[in-house]
Order: sequence, then C-alpha cells, then structure tokens
Amino acid sequence: MATLVPLGSAATYGVLANTAVTNTGSTVVTGDLGVSPAGAVSGFPPGTVTGTIHVNDAAAAAAQADLAIGYSNAFLQPVTATVPTELGGTTLFPGVYNSASGTFSLNGPLTLDAQGNPNAVFIFKTNTTLITGAAGTVNLAGLAQSSHVFWQVGSSATLGVGTTIRGSILANTSITANTGATVDGRLLALGAAVTLDTNAVTVPALPTCQVVVQPVAGPVVVGQPTPVSAVVTCNGLPVSGASVTFNGGAVPVTVTTNLAGVATGSLTFNTAGAATVTATVTAAGTACSCTGVVSAPVTITVTPQQSCQVVVQPVVGPVVVGQPTSVSAVVTCNGLPVSGASVTFNGGAVPVTVTTNLAGVATGSLTFNTAGAATVTATVTAAGTACSCTGVVSAPVTITVTPPTGPLSASPACWRVNLPFPIPHLFVATLKATLTPAQAGVTVTFYVSGLPVGTAVTNASGVATLNNAGLSILQISASSYTAVATVGGSTVQATGSLTPCFPPV
Repeated sequence: MATLVPLGSAATYGVLANTAVTNTGSTVVTGDLGVSPAGAVSGFPPGTVTGTIHVNDAAAAAAQADLAIGYSNAFLQPVTATVPTELGGTTLFPGVYNSASGTFSLNGPLTLDAQGNPNAVFIFKTNTTLITGAAGTVNLAGLAQSSHVFWQVGSSATLGVGTTIRGSILANTSITANTGATVDGRLLALGAAVTLDTNAVTVPALPTCQVVVQPVAGPVVVGQPTPVSAVVTCNGLPVSGASVTFNGGAVPVTVTTNLAGVATGSLTFNTAGAATVTATVTAAGTACSCTGVVSAPVTITVTPQQSCQVVVQPVVGPVVVGQPTSVSAVVTCNGLPVSGASVTFNGGAVPVTVTTNLAGVATGSLTFNTAGAATVTATVTAAGTACSCTGVVSAPVTITVTPPTGPLSASPACWRVNLPFPIPHLFVATLKATLTPAQAGVTVTFYVSGLPVGTAVTNASGVATLNNAGLSILQISASSYTAVATVGGSTVQATGSLTPCFPPV
C-alpha cells in the first residue's frame, strides 16, 4: 500500500531547484519558489510568484534537505505493480507503480481513480526519465487529490508543450517544463535546475491532519500481541504528543505520538481471519483539526494459534550398547523458542528429564542396553508459555544401536608353507591382536585348535604381533585362532579368522 510521501518544509514550494531556476514568459507559480545551495533565479519577472522566493537561504536549504528525505521515502516504498512505459490511455488505482523499462512516458490521458478514498496515494517510480507529450494529461477521479500523487524520477523530467500533469515531481537531477505546460502540484529538483516557459504551477491545497496506519510487519497470530503504528501529520509535518487510539483488536489501545509523529501500540486479536485496524486521533494540540480524524482502514490476516511443537533432533555419531548417547529436542510455541520447559526423553534404559535453554533446546543423555533399532521420543512435562505445551509428545525418531566393541580384537590371518626348509614347523602364520584402549606391555597368548602357539607383548599402540607362529597340519584345518590377555585383573579374548594365504608359499 502506498503511503503519503513526507515533504516537510518543501511542501510549500511550487518550484525548488539545486543549481538554478530559469523562466521564459509569463509563468505563474502559486506557492514558494527556491534554489539551494548555490544557484540563481532568473525570469521573475516577467514570471510571478505568489509566495516567497528563497535564493540560497536557510529556508531553501531546509526545503532541499526535506526533499531528499521525501525522495528516499518514495524510492523505498515497495512496488504494487509494474505497468507499461506509456501511461496514456490507462486508468490506475492507488498504489506504487514502476515500469519494466525503468522510465515513463505520457502521451494521452491517464486517469487516477481513488475509488472514493480521499487519502489514497499514487506513486510512480522511474529509474531514469519521465517524459510527457502535448496530449499528455493526468485526470483525477474517485476523490483522488493532486496532493497525494508523487512522481519519483531517477534522473530528469521533461514536460511537453501544453501537457497537464498532477502531483509532485521529485527529480533526482533536473526538470524542464516546456511552453504552456500546466502543473497541479510541484516541480522539485534535487540535483540540478528547473527550467520554465510560460507555465502554471500550483501547489495543491495542503491536507489537514492525517493519520496513516503503517503496514503490519510479521505474522499476526491469535492471542499474540501484535505491534501496530500510525503516523500523524499536520500539513505534512509530524504531530508529536497526539493521543491515538487503535481499534480492531480485542481491546482498543491508546498511545501517544513521538517527536516523529509516530504512535506505536499493541493489539491482540482473538479470532482468526481478516481483521481491520484503524487509528483515531482522540486529542492533539496542533493548528490542524486533528481530534476525531480517523485513518484509512488497514486489513490484516490473523492466523490461528499454532500448538506447541517438540522436535527430536537427529542423533549424531554411532550409538553403542552401554555407552551414553547425547540426544536433543527443540520446543517452540508459535514458531518461537520456549525456554525453561521440562522435557523427558524416552527410549533408553532409563528416561531422562532436562530443561530447555533460551533457544528452546533441551539436551540430555540416554543409554541403550540392547543392540538393534530403538525409538526415541521427547515429551514436554512442564512449560510456562501461552501455548498448551504440557503433555505434547514429539514424533518418534528411530536409531540403530550397535553392539559394544570388546577391549581385545583379533585381525584376520592366513597360514603359508614354511619354505625353503620347513623346520621346525611345516606351516607358519602371523597373528595379531589389538587392545582398546591402547595399553603397552600386556602379554597376549595366541591359540590355534585350543593349543598355544606363542605369546607377544602389546606395543604403545596396543598391538601385539606374533610373527611366524608354527602350525601343524592339524592346526591349519582350523578356520580361526584365539587371542587371550589379562587386563585389569580380568581375562579378555578375541577370535580372528585363519585361512590359507594366496599363494600359500
């Protein structure tokens, strides 16, 4: 939705330039005329100005500063629609418009229809130029006002001979009004000159007190306080200290405008669906007749309140029988984190209850006593929040629990014929066992077919290697070997495969 562009002290100027205002012929400017910061005014007379001519004075400098603010405001307003470059022959409704080409031309009638809303605003934004022809005219309908029409021009504007335009032209560079062009509005140039030739420039009647509700940012949820704000202006200038009452929520709220004329309050909506917000000035000490002025309505969409949600996060890393496993879950109310909620994790040998942090995350530890698939859930057992969180259970997360790895493991081994001379054994094999965690100096005894074939001592990496273990013809028929060690007073063992080497010599 387009909002009124603030012009501040520039609102009284029919013509305002940066470097020069030049005129040819009997131009009439109804309003002030100015140039700043270091320009000149020429051609008056024969031109006439009903207001005051300001040349490089404080008033003109202030007007230029306010113009810059207004230009930025128009530039930043979000576009409602992109329309063709040529505006002639069309009818448009309130909104913010640009063109795909980045420029506008006007060579026929353009009708601006406010649809019965005198507060309706029309903004036309160009990246480069605005050029009108002799047949270019702007017509107002449906209570539209010239004071609510703005042309934000990225470079320069050129008004053709005899054209009629309504609204304020805010040009980043220069403005040229050719012979007989009529302006029901303002010619305001930020960067260069305004050139006139037998024109009529009339500042539109400044509006009385206005109250404009600003667009509501973010989602609006049933039962949740929603910030609302409105701007109160008198003749385009902010009104501070005004009492403004917002209506449309469950209970009206009255707040006071700040120095920028902005009133900010909070409404709560109890029903989902469309809701209409208005702001009414209930008291204001200003020259404008503000008391009782009501803003145009703003329609917002109120969404239903979401229930509390609990989501178990994916488990990172291997899950091993008997080893603690870190688990976490996130608790949210209407999409926002819930801190201080009690969450119980189930699925392990013993449930565990933890509390969510400021980010709504609960982190605990479960231990699983059985290998295979296990299901983890998280249940909110207590939560101080507007949502109904207590008793909410997460969707289950399935994890795979692996068997524990023993402290001793045996590596696969193979036997070969002990050539060239099979003495003292016909067959030999290299057997290896690993102690986890690594421990040096532990003696490991190796057995094949129940008979010891030798010992080896673990190194710093916990590995014990028995090289060239002698095997009989009966022992090579075994498919495995066993490693046995004593660790911490307990006997541990592991079995490894034993197969023929290829080649077996």
